[in-house]
Amino acid sequence: MAQLIKVRPTKIELVKLKRRLGLSSRVQKIMKDRLSILTMEFLQAARDTVSAKKKALGGMSEAYKAMTIASGYHGYVALQKELVASEADISVTAGPRNVAGVRIPALEFNEPPGGLRGYNLAQTSSLVDSASDTAREALRAIIELAELQRGLELLGAEISRTKRITNALEYIIIPNLQATIRFLKMKFEERDREEKARLKRVKVLLARKEA
Repeated sequence: MAQLIKVRPTKIELVKLKRRLGLSSRVQKIMKDRLSILTMEFLQAARDTVSAKKKALGGMSEAYKAMTIASGYHGYVALQKELVASEADISVTAGPRNVAGVRIPALEFNEPPGGLRGYNLAQTSSLVDSASDTAREALRAIIELAELQRGLELLGAEISRTKRITNALEYIIIPNLQATIRFLKMKFEERDREEKARLKRVKVLLARKEA
């Protein structure tokens, strides 16, 4: 139920309320349009996230299979020595990108100098190369999934915030302004009627005196 806003019952306040109502209506339309755009972006991000998750899981499965075959061929201990010797730090660069006004991190995988193949190529077979390539693709897929999931979280949070603002405008702010404007108009109309009635009585009294 709409509630009256506490204002002084003056014509100036009525003008201010009408301006606020006009502004609130424009903001409401903007927020509704923004909510539609955010919802479309969220649904697309959700579809992309599902695809990326399947890709990441598939990539990890392929990398595990390739590593299992390579360790079966070279022996687990020998392969582990090569991999430990070729360990290198990797980094991910994060930069912002704008999606419907929401700042979302864009992640980029940075390979170490010389690439991920730091092992001895002369003492290993193409099976290790295959395992290294599949592991690299799996890592890229995981980073892509992380980017999409974070974007999905931020879009969801922004949708919730926009919904709260839209609902507040639609069910609280605008109805309260409209109710207050109607109340003030009724007050002014009542005053006008009373003033007209008072003037009529004055005219009657003056007419009687003149008679």
